[in-house]
Amino acid sequence: MAKIIIYSAANCAYCERAKALLTAKKAHFDEIRVDLDPNKRAEMERLTGRRTVPQIFINDQAIGGFDDLALLEKEGKLNALLTP
Repeated sequence: MAKIIIYSAANCAYCERAKALLTAKKAHFDEIRVDLDPNKRAEMERLTGRRTVPQIFINDQAIGGFDDLALLEKEGKLNALLTP
């Protein structure tokens, strides 16, 4: 099973959409709420160079945000990333 981490925040529609897509794929993910922990926000920014959420990692590979995840799904590439 793929290791998935989502950096997210409350009231973030794109975060909800990303989590819904992964849930529909039956993919387990760990969520890190950057709005609750400034250190985690700093960690996310250091790892990605981005300030926006969600930021998604699959098997320690930075995927990007929801649009990037949705594009992988549209191109038929997401399933390969989610399976070992």
